[in-house]
Amino acid sequence: MAHTGPLAGIRILEFSQIVAGPFAGVALSDMGADIIKVEPPRGEDRRNSGAVVPNEGKYFQSLNRGKRSLTVDLGTPDGQALIHRIIPGFDVVLLNYRAGVAERLNIGYERLSAINPGLVYANITGFGEKGPHVHRAGSDIVAQAYSGLMAAEGKVDEHGAPQSLQSSTFIDRTTGLAAAMGICAALLHRERTGKGQELHVSLLQTALELLSDKVMREPVHDSVLRDPLIAELHEKRDSGARYDEIADVRKQQAPRFASHRLFYGGYHTRRGAIVLGALTMQNRNTIRRILGLDDTTDTAGFNAADPENRRLLEAWRGSIQAKLLERDAEEWVATFIEAGVPASVVQQPEDLADDPHVVAAGMMIPMEHAMTGPQQVVGPLVHMSLTPTEALRPAPPLASHTREVLLECGLDESDVGALVAAGVISTAD
Repeated sequence: MAHTGPLAGIRILEFSQIVAGPFAGVALSDMGADIIKVEPPRGEDRRNSGAVVPNEGKYFQSLNRGKRSLTVDLGTPDGQALIHRIIPGFDVVLLNYRAGVAERLNIGYERLSAINPGLVYANITGFGEKGPHVHRAGSDIVAQAYSGLMAAEGKVDEHGAPQSLQSSTFIDRTTGLAAAMGICAALLHRERTGKGQELHVSLLQTALELLSDKVMREPVHDSVLRDPLIAELHEKRDSGARYDEIADVRKQQAPRFASHRLFYGGYHTRRGAIVLGALTMQNRNTIRRILGLDDTTDTAGFNAADPENRRLLEAWRGSIQAKLLERDAEEWVATFIEAGVPASVVQQPEDLADDPHVVAAGMMIPMEHAMTGPQQVVGPLVHMSLTPTEALRPAPPLASHTREVLLECGLDESDVGALVAAGVISTAD
């Protein structure tokens, strides 16, 4: 298949698993890069997460479309030698192994760049390339816990224990985007200078950025808001309080910032749920006019943390809720949109492939998978006028491109046959 995107002609060897690395590969594939995903002969373990057809789970497919599958047993000297043999034909190595694993497999940056000096080598790890936790295993839920994002959200399960943000591995995915951005920048630098380089991104660094306003230190703000909160949280923790009791401390601080949440949050309606997304006074005033509300949250000096004002906020919220229960969610959203107010029905993700706007905007792409048949996949994040991005192909069946890729890399049929016989690679044919 011909690539049309701005990265057409760029070849990437991807050693990836789970989410962050695979998602970076998807983003780069949509930009036109030829992504060769290296898997062990048995396949990546996540191929069978929630799978109905063996090796072809939707979770794996969504994170590996656009790629070709090459199976190599990297635990063998012959498998490592094969990577050394083909690496001159690649522009980029992308991997998300734990720190030290690539070196143990003899595919670290120093080894591969000695063979291919122009190589761009992108590492995705849990905790970064230095520091006491450099060799710690990382995952989205661990990054949520370590970075404080989990505590900032304050979610608890039915046992009062910490609960992750489970709907999407967004630290993983955001880290994947950071890796793709870094690779593009490194390729531009190589075009200008001829020099390859190694780059690092981590789940922790991404998580810190997602919380940047809370993580940053600034003495004036901190003395008024941050320091009293953290002192109370630490005191509660050190007293042996349960996690849900600690989380309540942060929740009790929420009313201080609640003035505008009357107009920025969710409500029930007669049928379905709705969210309002008004961040400007103009939009808030429009909502007040539509709903007949006379709150004073935008008046000078209104302090949402004052106990009397907190009672007023609850009363005003009750008035909004009662009004919204008079009509269906779709009716209210139509009214708000017509008035220029950001609002939406709360939809179920499984419905979105058939959503009229999603379909009309071309956000879903039809494909035909060799094993599972017709499918609709989420299309590229970026659309470009001169170098069109595209979702090139569905996720590859295991080992489906091993022979094709190795022949492209200069091996012949006898080489491939010998590697298959030795158990170093597997092929789908």
